[in-house]
Amino acid sequence: MKIFSEALVEEARQANHVADLSQATIGEVLLVAQYLEQKTGIPFIRMDQGSPGLPANRWGVEAEKAALDRGVGSQYPAAAGVLELKEAAAEFVKAFINLSVSPRACVPTTGSVAGSFGSFIACTQRVTGKDKVLFIDPGFPIQKSQLRVLGVTWREFDIHPYRGERLRDRLEEELRAGDIAAIVYSNPNNPAWICLEESELQVVGELATKYDAVVMEDLAYFCMDTRRDFSKPYEPPFVPTVARYTDNYILMLSASKIFSYAGQRIALVCVSDTLFDRQCPALAERYHDAGVFGQTLTASILYMITSGCTASTQYAYAEMMRLACEGKINFVDDTRTYAERAHRMKDIFTRHGFRIVYDRDVTQRVGDGFFFTLGYGTLTGGQLLKELLYYGVSCISLSTTGSLQHGVRGCTSRMREELYPVLEERMAAFRQDHP
Repeated sequence: MKIFSEALVEEARQANHVADLSQATIGEVLLVAQYLEQKTGIPFIRMDQGSPGLPANRWGVEAEKAALDRGVGSQYPAAAGVLELKEAAAEFVKAFINLSVSPRACVPTTGSVAGSFGSFIACTQRVTGKDKVLFIDPGFPIQKSQLRVLGVTWREFDIHPYRGERLRDRLEEELRAGDIAAIVYSNPNNPAWICLEESELQVVGELATKYDAVVMEDLAYFCMDTRRDFSKPYEPPFVPTVARYTDNYILMLSASKIFSYAGQRIALVCVSDTLFDRQCPALAERYHDAGVFGQTLTASILYMITSGCTASTQYAYAEMMRLACEGKINFVDDTRTYAERAHRMKDIFTRHGFRIVYDRDVTQRVGDGFFFTLGYGTLTGGQLLKELLYYGVSCISLSTTGSLQHGVRGCTSRMREELYPVLEERMAAFRQDHP
């Protein structure tokens, strides 16, 4: 039996000006769920927005307070970032990725959204004729929205049928035209939680070098592939990255999920030293500067977007990274809660007839973490999204992420202990109504 009637869900859709529920964005689904909760007082199982569901790291909070008490709020921060954060970032990358990058090439941004926005600009203007972006999907829908704002075109393909060595031919098919400026993906993946394996990262890196494309690797869910223990700094296993296979890379490291510091909007773009120092005549002509990639990205692009990052927050991020490198903060264990939630939630769904859509990497089953994907029978993603709303469960359709698979994305961040029996009851009803 449905929790919410079709008429009530339609009322919520119209009240929030959602054109098509089956193609609703994260924000639109959120508004519909909130409307139904407020209208009826019945709680939703909120699997829509990927907002952290853990307390902010207390060491960061205390460091930010201390920075404000020292008076940093009275001065503009340097566009390139405060030295303490840049040095901590370089050390953090060394400790957990075993990768050497100079502090000068670690630039703070106002969240990874600002980081990707600035990087898209720099990459698509770097070489005349290389002005398109390639998405290895499924992916983060906001990044395509950024390209719409910029007027930049893109190409995309769903990686689902192209895992392993099949990735090489598919990727080269896109790169061969010579107009791809940047390749974008997240690892672990939002929304599918798949992880590119070492052999696949090598393929991406080799082809990025061959065709002179910059790989923008989004590491928002850093060290959150719980199938391996990445918690010990300076000890293997280290986080997999394309940076082992090319010098054409920008790594995006956000504090939002790593340290649950989302509200303060702080991230880093870590650029390879080779790319950071590369001379780009097209950038020099456009910006009337030296045309050095890293300097143009920092001073002529990122600074124009946000005028730097909040100084006190930079000191918070620096302190959290420093303590993580010293082994005094185990952020990997802190975020393991998401994997535990995913395991329990996936168990409930699969026992009631659902399947995991993106269920495997190349050599092993997909892990448990911040996100997971669900399919049911022959329902499309849009149909399943809408049907689940009637049972008080909110999610997003995979079709909005560039996926060609039928299903939805679920997020674990808002799950609470008292909601597990509620989810069990509702999914039992769902299966009874959808034999």
